[in-house]
Amino acid sequence: MLLQRTLTALVLISLVIGWLFFLPFELFVAGAVLLFLLASREWGRIVLPRQPLRVALGYGLVLAATLLTEPVAQWPNAAAGSLPAAVLLLSIGWWGCALAMVLRYPTGIGWWHDSKLIKSLFGLLILLPFFWALLALRGQDYGSDPHAGGWLLLFVMALVWCADSGAYFSGRAFGRRKLLPAVSPKKTLEGLLGGLVTAALLAFGVTLAQQLDAHASLVLILSSVLAVLASVLGDLTESLFKRDAGIKDSGTLLPGHGGVLDRIDSLTAALPVFVVSHALLS
Repeated sequence: MLLQRTLTALVLISLVIGWLFFLPFELFVAGAVLLFLLASREWGRIVLPRQPLRVALGYGLVLAATLLTEPVAQWPNAAAGSLPAAVLLLSIGWWGCALAMVLRYPTGIGWWHDSKLIKSLFGLLILLPFFWALLALRGQDYGSDPHAGGWLLLFVMALVWCADSGAYFSGRAFGRRKLLPAVSPKKTLEGLLGGLVTAALLAFGVTLAQQLDAHASLVLILSSVLAVLASVLGDLTESLFKRDAGIKDSGTLLPGHGGVLDRIDSLTAALPVFVVSHALLS
């Protein structure tokens, strides 16, 4: 099992690096669309277990409609587009709602538990902002430096990965108080704090390496901390819906790791929150 997880992780890392740095922007967008559709199909297992492709098809049509509203030339500047910017701002409201749902679970589920339409809307509010955040980050300064956005996107991903590692080791060493046992029994408050400290140290190191001024450094560190907090919420939210649906993993596409959603659940919240918070604080 460990060997399988390790081999899958190595393949995934290679694919991510190639996707971020060695493809023209148009092919990066194609990869983001594929990622969106794969995750949509897995969300469909939660909403319509016997017909997950119906959900993926519906989400795909919505994505196509949003892409058609923005000229192709504008995609590298996705955050500046009116519709993508509105979608990213809307996602902040969704994650506030998700926080309330996670904190109250298992009470207060009556209004959405039996509604396929509402749960389908939830999935769209998770995945559509994630898609536009991918494009917004990867397109950063694309005209002047085609790789700048790749490094920025890798930085936010690394924040989440470092926070996960910090939370794991600090939780194992010091974990005593459960964070939200009804949703995720293994997460502890000590693990959360350890993850935040680890990610903040990474962000601080980047400010030093990039020689950012005091304001830019503060904005980056605050945005990073908010993104990491959001990443925990993204993970807890997917855990809530999987627990409610009675499934352990969102899919089986990634041997030893479950499904695509299981790998990107933290990023679905972290990326939009980073984009919005960095824009508002700058």
